[in-house]
Amino acid sequence: MNNPLQDTQALKPILEEVVEDVRNAAPGIYEKAVRQAEECDRPPPKKADFEKFGIAVYTRMGELVSAGNAGVGFPIQSISKVFALEVALEAVGEKLWKRMGREPSGDPFNSIIDLERDRGIPRNPFINAGALVVCDILVGIGGNAGPNRHVVKLLENLLEDRTIDLDKTVLESDRTGGDLNRSLMYMARHYGNLNHPVEKVLDAYIHQCAITLDCRGLAKVGCFLMLDDPDDGDEVTVAAARRARRILAVMMLCGQYDGSGDFAYRVGLPAKSGVGGGILAIAPHRASIAVWSPALDPMGNSWLGTLGLELLSKKTDWSVFGRARH
Repeated sequence: MNNPLQDTQALKPILEEVVEDVRNAAPGIYEKAVRQAEECDRPPPKKADFEKFGIAVYTRMGELVSAGNAGVGFPIQSISKVFALEVALEAVGEKLWKRMGREPSGDPFNSIIDLERDRGIPRNPFINAGALVVCDILVGIGGNAGPNRHVVKLLENLLEDRTIDLDKTVLESDRTGGDLNRSLMYMARHYGNLNHPVEKVLDAYIHQCAITLDCRGLAKVGCFLMLDDPDDGDEVTVAAARRARRILAVMMLCGQYDGSGDFAYRVGLPAKSGVGGGILAIAPHRASIAVWSPALDPMGNSWLGTLGLELLSKKTDWSVFGRARH
């Protein structure tokens, strides 16, 4: 097989194979999801959600390749936490880690018990409590982007000043249904780990979760994490390269919540999921990858998106844990 890193044209049929394999596997995964829902007394999943799958890859050479439903837009939701972490780390540096940890939580992503147990210090920046503390930092940055637009502004810059759309349903539902997130912030504030008004912080969080992209756009904005070697001729500073390494490490450990270990085993790439059905994965020095399919597994990660990334990793031999072929 041609090396897809050397021959971008060879990557297109690989992505088309992934789409075909995912679609062939979808009926069986749907049946499994139905059984799990019945066992847990949850509403059954929608069969139509298992008929949608898109994938896009933005390569080190700056070329974009896509297949399937890669042009369908979706709210990136918790994937936005990756970009918020980048903005916060650039603004305050390593001081950020005085306010949160870098460990997997072992509890649901919105657990308030976990936050109380650790006296207001979230376990990592990708669970909701940690993401809200990151947003508290963003609100404190100020600047002409406005307290709720720092992440939007970063993505617009990465997309060469293309205007970012916000999902109106997410904006409204998170405003009216954000009581648990407010509770997390009040708990953090009780322990001295929230510095700004709860509603301002929530507004920043809502705006970043409502950012709408398709797989092509998401793959492109993830490229800042792929170009992490300032000695390779990329326009990357040493500080930016160090931030990318830190963010990728947290993505590998915590990016899929309680499914992070299984995801690392199956895919072998740092990634971050969102309940909009998207996943952003990074093959360091090689590619930024985005997948989307709306059906979610019990951990809140895309069923078909995870499978698609697993298949892509096998077909390209991309993994941070070494090569399987020579």
